[in-house]
Amino acid sequence: MHIEFRHLRTIQAIHEEGGLARAADRLNITQSALSHQIKGIEDQAGVELFVRRSKPMKLSAAGFRLLRVAEKVLPEIAALEAEFMGLRQGSAGRLHIAIECHACFEWLFPVLEQFRAPWPEVDVDIRPGLAFEALPALMREEVDIVISSDPEKLKGIVFVPLFDYAPVFVASAKHKLAEKAFVEAEDFRGETLITYPVERARLDIFSELLSPAKVEPLAVRQVELTAVILMLVAAGRGVSVLPDWVLREVKSSAEYITRPLTEAGVTKRLYAAVREDDASLPFMAHFLKLAREIPIRLQRG
Repeated sequence: MHIEFRHLRTIQAIHEEGGLARAADRLNITQSALSHQIKGIEDQAGVELFVRRSKPMKLSAAGFRLLRVAEKVLPEIAALEAEFMGLRQGSAGRLHIAIECHACFEWLFPVLEQFRAPWPEVDVDIRPGLAFEALPALMREEVDIVISSDPEKLKGIVFVPLFDYAPVFVASAKHKLAEKAFVEAEDFRGETLITYPVERARLDIFSELLSPAKVEPLAVRQVELTAVILMLVAAGRGVSVLPDWVLREVKSSAEYITRPLTEAGVTKRLYAAVREDDASLPFMAHFLKLAREIPIRLQRG
């Protein structure tokens, strides 16, 4: 048998309209063409699909079986057509995000809150990029965006600048370093450094300050949550270095202080790596716009 979608639509139309004439009008074909189509389906099936000489036309048992298939398949095809149309128009698609910046989860959620309302048909997912090689996954189209502060030259990949940030030193207000206007690499000797559970190469404090100066802290303690890091710092259990925008999003406290890294300060830039062909998709462009704007709003707020 070679059943086509038009055959399923024909069976459904005749059943719902109760006759060939009205079904032909609904399907925008002639009554003669509709009769030939029915005969062709019955010849393929080897069974009659309608009870002959009945008014209105009634389906046979075999016809009802085909109708049930039509009622199941046609809505799925209609949904698929709508989905493909959304993809063509840029109103639907997939936005799977890999994050190489552990603290970025706290920045990303406000972005997604504003993104989801105008783009309900976009499939959004978040994957911690630190658990796998995010950029190769982007090139293999396993993810669609990689949030990173380490741009690379990769064929077919563009790194869209999002915003600049400053890694800042955080310590208890009673810590001896609270008296300093800024901290340097040597100040970390003998200190317990509290960090996110990230490899050293991806931590700003190591890549920008400690590793170039060949300075090793007394100990490194890894903690998952920003709130816990600040609690430990305030209690004098160690010091930390966090992005300035993270500290703007949490409730300030007199129990800890922040200081710049070095007298000149350290500035880093966060990027969104996307496939070049996807960068102009309407939903992608809107996400990137929100990702750039929201940290600025937080800073002004």
